[in-house]
Amino acid sequence: MDQKDGPPRTPAHPAGTRPVRGSAAEGRPITGPGDGRRVLVVDDERPLAQLIAGYLEQDGFEVALAFDGPTAVRTARALDPDVVVLDLGLPGLDGIEVCRVLRTFSDCYLIMLTARVEEVDKLVGLSVGADDYVTKPFSPRELRARVHAMLRRPRGRSGGFGNGSGDDQQVLRFGSLTIDVGAREVHVDGVPVELTRTEFDVLVALAARPRMAFGRRRLVEAVWGADWVGDEHLVDVHIGHLRRKLGDDVAAPRFIRTVRGVGYRMGDGR
Repeated sequence: MDQKDGPPRTPAHPAGTRPVRGSAAEGRPITGPGDGRRVLVVDDERPLAQLIAGYLEQDGFEVALAFDGPTAVRTARALDPDVVVLDLGLPGLDGIEVCRVLRTFSDCYLIMLTARVEEVDKLVGLSVGADDYVTKPFSPRELRARVHAMLRRPRGRSGGFGNGSGDDQQVLRFGSLTIDVGAREVHVDGVPVELTRTEFDVLVALAARPRMAFGRRRLVEAVWGADWVGDEHLVDVHIGHLRRKLGDDVAAPRFIRTVRGVGYRMGDGR
């Protein structure tokens, strides 16, 4: 863990949560790149949670802390955060269940923290709505970079959509698959398909250029942004979840096809 320039912080509010107040609370304008956006950091390792908060505060984020699962859910309801940094190993309610509950009322970006090495933990977390994951031990600078990359993601703009040109009002059709870009709704055979924000963004990135074969890096740049750092195999996980939710047969896919040696491209739905 890189803690050289992370200021030590004093625990407070033992009920399980505390707000972290920066310059805005003292009546001074926030000038950092966080621009006052809200981040909820959830981890039962209080020194680590407070270290992360310190880094984010330096960038102008408004940060709140929670140290257990139930408090995390209550705080998220009250705070309406833009980003949640969520540890998997929490008391009271584990991170997977917290993620499930958050997705019933919040569309925030969600980054999982996990000390677990089993791939299944990452897969389950992403399948219930997490956007990204960071494995402990990690550098707080890396996590801070991930938060900034998340917030720079052009929601609804994948492949050029949502840029004010009217493209975000398009409805894209691939056989029985319908993608309403503006409404962020997906249907297969007229039945709505519930996708996470990241899954929808990946799908629209492919659908916007259906004849283009996207490698992992190209999809990362289209969805997460060019400055995103991390495991690019995250793309494969989200593609797998998309195929499952769309009812796509991996052996004979209709909607998302694998281009051997390259990556993925959109199918015609037949």
